[in-house]
Amino acid sequence: MWNSITENYNIIMNEYSDKRVKDWFLMSSPLPTITICLSYAFIVKILGPWLMRNRKPFQLRKTLIYYNLFQVLFSTWIFYEAWASAWGNGYSLRCEPVDYSMSPSAMRVARGCWWYYISKFTEFFDTFFFVMRKKYDQVSTLHVIHHGIMPMSVWFGVKFTPGGHSTFFGFLNTFIHIIMYTYYLLAALGPHMQKYLWWKKYLTVLQMIQFIMVFLHASQLLFTDCDYPKAFAWFILMHAVLFYFLFYNFYKQSYTKREVKQKISQKKKDDDD
Repeated sequence: MWNSITENYNIIMNEYSDKRVKDWFLMSSPLPTITICLSYAFIVKILGPWLMRNRKPFQLRKTLIYYNLFQVLFSTWIFYEAWASAWGNGYSLRCEPVDYSMSPSAMRVARGCWWYYISKFTEFFDTFFFVMRKKYDQVSTLHVIHHGIMPMSVWFGVKFTPGGHSTFFGFLNTFIHIIMYTYYLLAALGPHMQKYLWWKKYLTVLQMIQFIMVFLHASQLLFTDCDYPKAFAWFILMHAVLFYFLFYNFYKQSYTKREVKQKISQKKKDDDD
């Protein structure tokens, strides 16, 4: 059984993966990415809280300002690369096969996919900072699953299909992250910015809209004749459904139920008066 697994693994990696990316950092094998993702989950759920148990929360105000500014700029650059090299430069919303050639445009798209993959690791610091500030309520199941799964998911995309139809997800996701990290940057500037941050819950709505768009975009491949691996269409569809319901549950818990409780509390107060 083990020999069969090893043989099939080698066939998949040698015959079906993109040869252009095999020597790129972290792309030769999935094991480094799996190890990093598991280490992330261990740090934020076990090691980090244990190390912080007898310590005061770190403030990290300046660190958060610079970090969120970096993420805004990094996301903007990746978004621009996706637009300039692909989605604003002739990519079809209906069907877009992967260009596996060594042409400058194809290599630019592939490198953009790899940088998007690297960006998923930089987002781990969101959670690290929550732990250091003892904001454990922010280290939710949604947060850890979302951040922990993404690097491994994107690794497969870069390894086998660095370009084409599925890059729509990264293109859309970086746009959402520009908005999201702009919000976090403004919040990090201090309490005086709170009056401008009334739109927090709409970030979650944007995330859910994003996954609906990704689902609809990927589902086209199931009904059209497109030279793009249908296995990756299913892969993206499952991710879109999973993340949609995780974010929907988060929205319901964080905003809908809270608003109902506030209305009930206000009604009791009015009755008492």
